[in-house]
This record gives sequence, structure tokens and C-alpha cells, in this order.
Amino acid sequence: MIKKIAKNISKQREAQRRAELYRNLMRHEARIGGQLFGPVPKGHRREFFCLDEHSWVWHEEWIDSSGKRQSLTTRYDVRPDGIFKVFNGQYSPISSTEKYRLIDAVKIYQRKVNTELYASVL
Repeated sequence: MIKKIAKNISKQREAQRRAELYRNLMRHEARIGGQLFGPVPKGHRREFFCLDEHSWVWHEEWIDSSGKRQSLTTRYDVRPDGIFKVFNGQYSPISSTEKYRLIDAVKIYQRKVNTELYASVL
């Protein structure tokens, strides 16, 4: 009985370690992605990352001139029938110009993440 409990605890700890590693890698990837279009201004937080198999996220946070925290989040859903953007509660297809910019950003993101984060393990 004790061995079974210890084994379950060990499995839980391993799952927690894996989950924490995954979260840390995602945060690091998001920071790398946030710098794709230049340095992030002081006091700003900018992230660009792959959320899952079909979703990309652009997120920015900053403090405005009145001291109020502001944020913008755009999610891009890649579907067989096109790429759709979710922004300000609106779900709409993106223009061809935005599609090509997103594709370029994804390619740069993948190259930078592979080089800066995973190069030593690939």
C-alpha cells in the first residue's frame, strides 16, 4: 500500500515538473516572439506565440499616460477554410495582406525560437 502511494506521489511530481517545464518554455517562446518586430519598450509586455495546433496569439500590455494598465490580445485561428482573427470580441477572416504578414511572422518566430531556445537540444 505504501509503495503504491509513493509511486502515485512520484507520478504526480513528475507530471508537475513536466507541466512547469512546458509553461516556462511557452513563456520563453512568447518573449522571443514579442521581440520579432523590434525591442519591447520599457514598461511594456509583448508576446507572440503558438497557443496550440491552430492558434497564434499576439498580446501587449502597457501603462498609459494616465497610469492605467492597457492590453490588447489578438488570436489568429488557422482553419482549413482560412485564417480568422479574434479581436475585441469580433471573429472575422483576415485580409490577404495580414495573412502574408502572419505567415512571415510565424516563419521568423519558428527560426528564432529554434535558434535561441532549442538549438542546444535539436
